[in-house]
Amino acid sequence: MTPEGQTQRLLLRSLTLEDADQIQRVFPHWEVVRYLRNIVPWPYPPDGARRFLEEAALPQMERGEAWHWSLRLRAAPEQVIGIISLKTNDEDHRGFWLALPWQGQGLMSEAAAWANDFWFETLGFPLLRASKAVANLASRRISEKQGMRLVGMHEKDYVAGRLPSEMWEITADEWRAWKAAHTG
Repeated sequence: MTPEGQTQRLLLRSLTLEDADQIQRVFPHWEVVRYLRNIVPWPYPPDGARRFLEEAALPQMERGEAWHWSLRLRAAPEQVIGIISLKTNDEDHRGFWLALPWQGQGLMSEAAAWANDFWFETLGFPLLRASKAVANLASRRISEKQGMRLVGMHEKDYVAGRLPSEMWEITADEWRAWKAAHTG
């Protein structure tokens, strides 16, 4: 089960099939998708969001392999503005995207902190890893600000092509220490 969450400005709601139309409207923009893994079809098909939910996200959630949340402003809870996900695969545990009008406001930092907490405190995992394209500076800043360490470099296939990529990680103890130092 994927519980709901909230931050100072956001509501995190478990993804449902009813989110497909809203995702389809705000997701397929090059600036949003270019640094996502190349499993995202581009150009994005008219039924891309529905297919993602039906074939990937919802089955993963049912199997307990992933947790996917829609991001919504607390001031506008009816509108999906992005997604954050946690997955139990071996190398890349957290991923996210945020629609263009809401980028650059610190919203994803709030969502990522909530997701980190869920990963460590609710699910009990000892390590969180996140891979990202080197060129994805906004994602890199979130990892840096939240105490993650750069632990590896490699190449990965993204929607934008094969790009240099970084692996960032943080342990549960490191997260707890970071949180204690930054939340007073």
